Amino acid sequence: MAYVQPAEFAAKMIEAGESKIMMSTKDTLIRAYMAGAILALAAAFAVTIAVNTGNFLVASLLFPVGFCMLYLLGFDLLTGVFTLAPLAVIAKRAGCTWKGVFRNWGLVFVGNFAGAMTTAVFMAIIFTMGFSEEPNAVGQRIGQIGEARTLGYAAAGGAGLLTVFIRAVMCNWMVSTGVVAAMMSNTVSGKIMAMWMPILVFFYLGFEHSIVNMFLFPSGIMLGGEFTWFDYLAYNEIPVILGNLVGGLTFVGGMIYATHFKTSPKRNVSGVGTPAE
Repeated sequence: MAYVQPAEFAAKMIEAGESKIMMSTKDTLIRAYMAGAILALAAAFAVTIAVNTGNFLVASLLFPVGFCMLYLLGFDLLTGVFTLAPLAVIAKRAGCTWKGVFRNWGLVFVGNFAGAMTTAVFMAIIFTMGFSEEPNAVGQRIGQIGEARTLGYAAAGGAGLLTVFIRAVMCNWMVSTGVVAAMMSNTVSGKIMAMWMPILVFFYLGFEHSIVNMFLFPSGIMLGGEFTWFDYLAYNEIPVILGNLVGGLTFVGGMIYATHFKTSPKRNVSGVGTPAE
């Protein structure tokens, strides 16, 4: 069957987490680098669609193409390993430790950031004709996004930080649901369909994704956005990473593990099936 039952894909999640922890440094970095680069390109694609069509829904409908590509190619996002890697430790898989989890997270972060930065530089060159002209309409829009989603949060103080954190929690609730959804099917078409839906939800609702932001904000600075690296890190990237961790590990990994992998015994209701006296 194309559909995989919840108990089966819950076990697949544990196996995937174990694989991430045990992966070599070289393979982890390469796969993370390519994931960051591809997702960044999808973000540039979506912003271009939104600017050229004036329709953000169309951009949101098409953005998941990048996520599907990187998943099917076996590349890794920080948001995904936030959810999967800890499960192997919780399930007590041999050789899997929290040290291994933190190692994996650190390597994937470095790879994702390097990949997203590569795409950011390439697209900045394209948007400015090799930095010889002012940014085109898409480049200007990227700079404006960076300002709104750093200085806008900063202006609101603690309420702004709470908002960006919750948006990040909600983001990885959806993105990690997409990662797990791909395990629900044994066919490529089924995987793509299952992944597409939660990624569309996250993007259209404007939730905060740490790897997408690794592209948007550095490129926004390069394209003339009036905010700084400190603004980006303090009011977006750091709280977003923390929110993504909480969202993926609790609402997706923890919940599925608790109910589909560690299923509690069924209730035993006495007297069921006996005739009434």
